[in-house]
Amino acid sequence: MNKELKRVWVPGPVIIGAGPSGLAAGACLKEKGVPSLILERENCLASLWKLKTYDRLRLHLPKKFCELPYMDFPPEFPTYPTKQQFLNYLNDYANMFSIKPIFEEEVRLAEYDSNIGFWFVQTNNFEFVCQWLIVATGENSEPVTPELPQISNFRGRILHTSRYKNGYEFEGEKVLVVGCGNLGMEISLDLCNSGAQALISVRNMVHILPREILGLSTFGLSMWLLKWIPLKLVDLFLLLSSLFILGDTQRFGFKRPKIGPLDIKNTIGKTPVLDVGCLAKIRTGKIKVVPGVKNFTADGAQFIDGRVEEFDSIILATGYRSNVPSWLKEEEFFSKKDGYPITPFPNSWKGNNGLYSVGFTKRGLLGASLDAHKIAEDIAQQWNLNAKYMHLAL
Repeated sequence: MNKELKRVWVPGPVIIGAGPSGLAAGACLKEKGVPSLILERENCLASLWKLKTYDRLRLHLPKKFCELPYMDFPPEFPTYPTKQQFLNYLNDYANMFSIKPIFEEEVRLAEYDSNIGFWFVQTNNFEFVCQWLIVATGENSEPVTPELPQISNFRGRILHTSRYKNGYEFEGEKVLVVGCGNLGMEISLDLCNSGAQALISVRNMVHILPREILGLSTFGLSMWLLKWIPLKLVDLFLLLSSLFILGDTQRFGFKRPKIGPLDIKNTIGKTPVLDVGCLAKIRTGKIKVVPGVKNFTADGAQFIDGRVEEFDSIILATGYRSNVPSWLKEEEFFSKKDGYPITPFPNSWKGNNGLYSVGFTKRGLLGASLDAHKIAEDIAQQWNLNAKYMHLAL
């Protein structure tokens, strides 16, 4: 027998997700005088950051590119804040705007009723009814664990990066890291610094860039250059700078895509790796690069070039994906294939019937802030002029 859900009318928007994107949307709405209700499936703010990231994580971009609307990072924070500093910033942000999400309410179904013009959002305990629905669950809501050839043969430990905290529990082990994105590279470095021997399995082509060029953030410098010169010339500058600073990364086993790092980010959303020290360990042989896995064995793996390696553990740095298609019953705005808005940036923030998305731009926290401002402005106009009902108290 299905549990009877308590129905709750919400006067303003319902925001799904209490990560940075959801908080930014809530704060921008509050600045416009529009109340909102945030639903969060976990028991804390920014659950991905707090529960599913490794201890040594820092922001990949300088803090000025990661600030949420209306609140700067504390001046004493370093250029690249730590995980805990960022979590403290988000807690202070929620307190500043008196944002109080309803925790441990997982959305299981969200559907628009065209007959009455409202959204019905079902969680484990309630059914919320609202005129506006903001999806802020983000690009990384579910870990991706791909089917790898004969991985069930392996007798050692296997875990996704969402369960990895630090390398000390792997001290003395030989560990295969599957995936060479920012996650895979940083965790390999952490393993190496913790006394483990790390192997990075590289199957796909990847751009590796220095985190800074001439003492400036590579990202920040790129954004400034794009104001003056075409993207392809900026990409050429980045590749030449990378060659000068990092050397030819292809000789280590990292093949570069033919399309430039910014171009590939804009077209398919693939983020370049910003090196924070992993390449130095690869140069000295302390971290080993291996090709893609052909098949796993009880004690290790055979790789596509024929070589065989034994190792104690496998860490899957295979990324995350959106889970929106599993609960949002909507056909026009969000893609059923990948859970992203079908319309690309900069118009990916608004759908039909009061549906919005924040944090799906593939442009990090800066993109989420841009979305939040646009959404708040749009809803505020409707709130002030065309609200369908009086402001009801929950």
